[in-house]
Amino acid sequence: NGIECTIEKFPEGSLARYRLLKQGMDFDAVFLHKKRLNVLDGLCLRQYARKVIYDFDDAVMYLDRDPDRVSIKRRLDFRRTVRAADLILAANTYLARHARPYNANIEIIPTGLDLQDYDLDATDRTEDRMVRLVWIGSKSTLGYLHAKKDVFEQIGANTNNVVLRIICDEFFDLQNMEVQKCRWSIETQTSDLMTSDIGLAPLPDDAFTRGKGGFKILQYAAAGLPVIASPVGVNGQYVRDGVDGFHANNSSDWIEGISRLASDAQLRKRMGQSARQHVRRFDLPVLGKQLCDLLKRDV
Repeated sequence: NGIECTIEKFPEGSLARYRLLKQGMDFDAVFLHKKRLNVLDGLCLRQYARKVIYDFDDAVMYLDRDPDRVSIKRRLDFRRTVRAADLILAANTYLARHARPYNANIEIIPTGLDLQDYDLDATDRTEDRMVRLVWIGSKSTLGYLHAKKDVFEQIGANTNNVVLRIICDEFFDLQNMEVQKCRWSIETQTSDLMTSDIGLAPLPDDAFTRGKGGFKILQYAAAGLPVIASPVGVNGQYVRDGVDGFHANNSSDWIEGISRLASDAQLRKRMGQSARQHVRRFDLPVLGKQLCDLLKRDV
């Protein structure tokens, strides 16, 4: 699309950040992802950058580990960063609402993925009677899955053909259910997902999680999996209850949803196909064109 870019990690240390931000004068625009700027960084960026595009896909104005505690510094840094930008790219409407009081030029571009990475026809699935629940994420969010441990224990006590597959860099064990521990890697994550059966997306409902981009749900859908999700933030939009998965508000909902899908292969297939069709609007070429059009419009 005729757009060239240089990617830099935001460095530690004021002098290193000053040197990096000063390079903004050599470019048509600076695309800042997720970082919140302190006073000096904000002044420096605005002084040297011709245009500033601020892109964020998390509720960075809240503390992820303690979202109910107000962080004045986070709020001020977020406000400063949003005000310094010429264009705001938010991943969802919840995030956009937080930025709108400080900047009117806001566009929503959701998190996306490349569907070409998920070639279902080339996937060699194991033909057995096992049903593989799958969760993918980082150790910082593994606690969301661990909070459903009692659900898995109860299901495991009542059936012997359901296993839990965790794709992560940290794991936990269950007494009544086998846990398949798949260490995350860029090379194996898609095959680990596409050889699973049911995607899991549990979330607590708080100010931070309502801003999440729902990427794991898109991954499950791209892999042709039905999804059981806590209907928090975009989770409730990306998983259409009864169409490509189920919403689960409590333990009973989780147990019922998993049990229904685990016992009905045709239901899994039908919902998985629906999810795969729905995720096409999040494909890289679709969202990439939207992004490029906005950059060409505003830069």
